[in-house]
Amino acid sequence: MPKPSRQHLQQLREQLDRREAELLEEVRTKEDTGAPSKEPHDQVEDPAEQGEERIREAIVLAEQARDIDELRQIAAAKERMERGRYGECVDCGVDIPLARLQAQPAAARCIPCQQTYEQTRNKVVRIPRLA
Repeated sequence: MPKPSRQHLQQLREQLDRREAELLEEVRTKEDTGAPSKEPHDQVEDPAEQGEERIREAIVLAEQARDIDELRQIAAAKERMERGRYGECVDCGVDIPLARLQAQPAAARCIPCQQTYEQTRNKVVRIPRLA
């Protein structure tokens, strides 16, 4: 399968840039609004309300971690572009189909290698403990 053309690379780079900007804005917004207030308040919370607040905080932290991971993937894809290795599977070296790159511009692996990676990866979901 041929490597993406110069025009396709430019379009893919623009997609990566747009997604990066979106993610950076989301991370900034979550950092500004995601942390619970440490200010004392007049309303007494019962254990159920405290548990609900901890769940909300864990969700915000999980979303931030997901966004940061995607930002790392985008940075790695841009680095592969700079080195002329974009569009090659990082595991087996075959060319990643253009349709896959258009759907997932930060893709680092061909579909078979991605499936293997996902099957062998630790799938445990961890919710961070909150104070």
